[in-house]
Amino acid sequence: MRGASHDGHGYGRGSGDDADGERAYSELPEDSAEDLYENAPCGYLSTLPDGRITKVNKTLLDWLGHRRDDLVGRQRFADLLTVGGKLYHETHFAPLLSMQGEVRGIALELKAADGSRLPVLVTSTVKTGEDGQPLLIRTTLVDARDRRAYEDELLRARQEADTERDRLRTLATTLQRTLLPPALDDVPGLDVAAHYHIASVDEVGGDFYDLFPLTQGSWGLFLGDVCGKGAAAAAITSLARYTLRAAAVYDPDPAAVLRNLNTVLNHEYNGYDPRFCTVIFGLLTPVGEQGAFRITLASGGHPPALLMRADGSADYLPTPGGQLVGVLPDAHIATTTVRLDPGDTLLLYTDGLTEAHTDQSGGRYGDEALVDFARSLAPTTASGAVQALSDLLDALGSGVDDDTAVLAINVPRPPGPAIKAPRTPGEEQR
Repeated sequence: MRGASHDGHGYGRGSGDDADGERAYSELPEDSAEDLYENAPCGYLSTLPDGRITKVNKTLLDWLGHRRDDLVGRQRFADLLTVGGKLYHETHFAPLLSMQGEVRGIALELKAADGSRLPVLVTSTVKTGEDGQPLLIRTTLVDARDRRAYEDELLRARQEADTERDRLRTLATTLQRTLLPPALDDVPGLDVAAHYHIASVDEVGGDFYDLFPLTQGSWGLFLGDVCGKGAAAAAITSLARYTLRAAAVYDPDPAAVLRNLNTVLNHEYNGYDPRFCTVIFGLLTPVGEQGAFRITLASGGHPPALLMRADGSADYLPTPGGQLVGVLPDAHIATTTVRLDPGDTLLLYTDGLTEAHTDQSGGRYGDEALVDFARSLAPTTASGAVQALSDLLDALGSGVDDDTAVLAINVPRPPGPAIKAPRTPGEEQR
């Protein structure tokens, strides 16, 4: 077509198209600067440097329910603010505006004519004359009601989440208490103590221990650690604890007790959801009249017990070859027997202690550090050993990322002869 050309996109260009465009734009409704100011989607306000209002747009008047004559020349910008807003305006907003010439995005609340409050975001700039002196303050106010509602909803959701977290913590703590004995039984001739260190208050741990009487003056004890945390671990812990007590009543031989537990766990949890634990079980029996005890320990993959002797020595009681309980249908159980004489202390623990982080590099506390610590304590009592380990766990702080259970047994030394106080001169004659 003569008199026209096309660009690469296929749009026609030419005198006819230009004329059509001009006609199309001329038919659009006009939007004067004054109309744009009055009906803008935000509020506009102009004040003198002393804060007196000189100009306000219709949008802000509609928001507040005021007439123009109510504000212009009669009120200051601060008069539109709530009490808290006035205080902030005087102490922060106005001084910053005077120093910087501009303040942006400050959250304030305006008072409407009906007493309601309107949250807004305020931006103000100072218009200066040729001499640099301030002439006017121009202020833009953005309606923040939707934002306030969103923030309120976020706050409500956070409060609900905090309440739910507190409820779950209470539930976890209560459940954890049901998995541990409320108090250790009093064993005649022994000093016993235990401690449970919680690494996280949000989850139920899988560590457990107990000490209970059996027939013929013997006592059973155990300490174990279930794989995992939470409700699933709690279910295994409960099953393991009550199975161990029932199996010990039926046959107190430590190896037989752990084999029974292994059978129960292996039958109950296998295939797609295998569950297992490490356990050490002990049978305590008094020996003769010297106050000594004999203890036979059976271990199913558990860290070895520590024996702190009355002579100040300390070392592990190895139970090599013991396999995890619940993994294999016929797990190998390792056993050892030792005599506890007066002054000796036996310590059982879970690996939350030896696996604790000691520094930012990820180093572990480890078995060697623990036996060195035990040697520094020996000889000691059950309560003394447990207190020292409790202090150690606290000192490791956040490095202890797994729950830790500690159980100590001590054969007290017999009381020595009473030491008489020296007599004062002349006392024998009284």
